[in-house]
Order: sequence, then C-alpha cells, then structure tokens
Amino acid sequence: MKSHTIRRWSFIHTWTSLICTLFLLLLALTGLPLIFHHELEHILGDAPELKAMPADTPHLDLQQLVLKAQAHRPGEVVQYLGRDEDDANGVVVIMAATAGADPNTSHTFMLDARTGETVEMPSANGGFMLTMLRLHVDMFAGLPGKLLLAFMGLLFVVAIISGVVLYSPFMRRLEFGTVRQAKSTRVRWLDLHNLIGMVTLSWALVVGVTGVISACADLIIAAWRNESLAAMVAPYRDAPPLTERAAATALLDIASEAAPGMKADFIAFPGTRFSSEHHYAVFMKGSTHLTSHLLTPVLIDASTLKVTAIGERPWYMDAMGLSQPLHFGDYGGRPMQILWAVLDVLTIIVLGSGVYLWWVRRRATAIVGRTELAR
Repeated sequence: MKSHTIRRWSFIHTWTSLICTLFLLLLALTGLPLIFHHELEHILGDAPELKAMPADTPHLDLQQLVLKAQAHRPGEVVQYLGRDEDDANGVVVIMAATAGADPNTSHTFMLDARTGETVEMPSANGGFMLTMLRLHVDMFAGLPGKLLLAFMGLLFVVAIISGVVLYSPFMRRLEFGTVRQAKSTRVRWLDLHNLIGMVTLSWALVVGVTGVISACADLIIAAWRNESLAAMVAPYRDAPPLTERAAATALLDIASEAAPGMKADFIAFPGTRFSSEHHYAVFMKGSTHLTSHLLTPVLIDASTLKVTAIGERPWYMDAMGLSQPLHFGDYGGRPMQILWAVLDVLTIIVLGSGVYLWWVRRRATAIVGRTELAR
C-alpha cells in the first residue's frame, strides 16, 4: 500500500475513532448491565414476583384485566397489554394519560392474570436499570440523542473498516497475535490494540450495525406508520371518531384465527402509535427463537371486532426486530450473554488503548516540534 494511501486511511481511522470514543465508552459501560438485565433485576429486587397458586388456576379474560388496570390507575388509559416473558401468569400493562402519550411518560406494571392483582415493576419505571437503558438508548435526550448515537455508531463502523485496512500491511511484517514485549510501552499497547481489535472485529461490526438500526427505531416506526399502517387503515380515513369500544375479551382468539401458527406478543389499543384510532392491533409472532422477534400486526375493528387487515412485514421492521435482541446477545442464552460481556470489556480496552496511543503520538510529535524550534 502506498504511503499517501496509508496516511489517508490513518487519518480516517484516527479521527473517526476519537470522535466516537467517548460515546462508545458510555455505550459499552451501560451495555454491560443491560446484557444481564434479567439477572440484575432479581439481584436488585426489582423483578416482579407473583403469588404461588395451583397450576390449573384459570385466568381472567382480557376485558376483566383491562378493567383491573383502569381501576389501579384511574384517569389513565391502557396503551398496551402483553404476556410477561418469564411468567405465563403475568400480564404486562402500559398506561398513560392519553393513548398517544410519549412512551417515556407511561407507567408499566404487571397484573396477575389469575386474580387481577397489581404487581409493580420498579425497573420499568425508574432506578438503576432504567437509567442504564435510557443512557444507552438516547442519553435522556429523546430522538436527538438517538440520532446522535446512530451517527456515532456509523463512525464506529468506519473506524473498524479503516482499522482493518491499516492492519493488512502490518500483518505482512509480523505474525498474527504478536506482541513485541521487548519494545517500548507504546509499541506493546499498539500490538495489543491491533490484536484485540482484530479478535473483536466481527462482534464489533455486528453490535455497531445493530446499534445504528436500533437507534433509528423511532424513524423506522414512523415510516411503518406512514406507509404500511396508513395503507391498512385507509378505509377509515374519513370515519367519525370512535365513541364506543367493544370489549377486549376475544381479541386473542380472533387474532389467532386470522394468523394460524402464530401466537400473540402484545396488543396495542386504539390511538397508540402501533394502532389507529379505530383499531385494536394484535401483534403476532412466530414460534421459533428467530421468528419470535418478527411481528405481524392483525388489525381488528374496535367497534365490530372484525379483522380488517393482516399486515405484511416490511424489511426495515424485520431488520429492527432482529437487530435489537442481537445487539444485547439475547439469542443464545447464558453462554451468549457471557461471550457478549467479554467482548464488551475487550472493546473498552481497545477504545482506551486507542486514546492512549493517540495521546502518546501527539505528545511525541509536540516534543519533536519544540526540539526543532529550539535549534
């Protein structure tokens, strides 16, 4: 590779890395507890626990659960209902002052599906885990924060690619994995920086790309609303406002008949950003670990309970659905969580060593410059 080409790639690698390093350190540090969020919630006592009851205890129907939720938080409306991932007897409820309220102003809690009793979920409404999540997702800055982190993710991907380009001629001089112990501290850290960077290369690219996609979730959902959802509810464009809503009792049965072989993930109530003013939207998912992250909406008229549309999944919604669990290592159970955590720590070392190498080189250049001026 020609020297001027190396200098160009070196410039790209240096400045894309430096610009995004502080943000990536924040993401790496907050990402560690999020990898083990289920386990930490139990340790911190934030995990909801339901009473022990006989296994054959029947569940209340959906409308009864809706009424229980409304009684728990009078003056608010139910936005979403979904089954708890860890306990089939738990129903997660999200409520807010209005159906279309900002998600950050909503309140999340759990209902015991057998009794309708309320169980609070501290980690979903505040505390350590939510703070880590908000810092990781948007830095408490909403959409501008998400877009800034998406841009930093793009810089990270460019830094990785440019690092690979620079490492190619480097490998022709040394065997892979060589750390020159007899050399200076700077050279040893350079070798470690290159070695760990190459070891974590694939993971870093995956996490970087999926992070960018996840950070653009609001824009992706807005595109889905403006295209797919708008087309599905087009016949209701001039319909009068909904004055009376049918009971939610049979929603799951209706959706299961409309989408056989799938099971319900959550229900979006009329007026939320995942439904329309005139529809319940039951989001159905596949039965495998992969397809369980791909959601298909079944729109049900909120007055007549007739299925009016079964949405096809646009590619960008599938990309978002698959990227979010992959970003946090949710696909492979505990072994994958541990692997993700180890690679996360190694990435922190790469980031820190990169800053150190830049600083040492900058200081050495400054000393040389002062020496030449003194002559």
